[in-house]
Amino acid sequence: MTRGLDSVKKKMLAEREVRTAYAALDEEFALARELIAARVRAGFTQAQLADRMGTTQSAIARLESGAQLPSVKTLLRFAKATDSRPVLKLRAA
Repeated sequence: MTRGLDSVKKKMLAEREVRTAYAALDEEFALARELIAARVRAGFTQAQLADRMGTTQSAIARLESGAQLPSVKTLLRFAKATDSRPVLKLRAA
């Protein structure tokens, strides 16, 4: 299945407009990957993490999908619930 998805992604990214739009979302995808990695490291399902944060599994799914950007307050709650330490860095482009 992954092979098929990789093929579709490769075809889509061959188009300049798609490639530009995809690149514009890179930071959001990176944040989503970090959230997923923190949850997995902590050994929680989305539902378990939601319980620890006092929210719903669907809210965690939205955060991890990149469909909803978290507030700083939410990031801090996520970090605490996963026994992580948030690190923010701003680098020159």
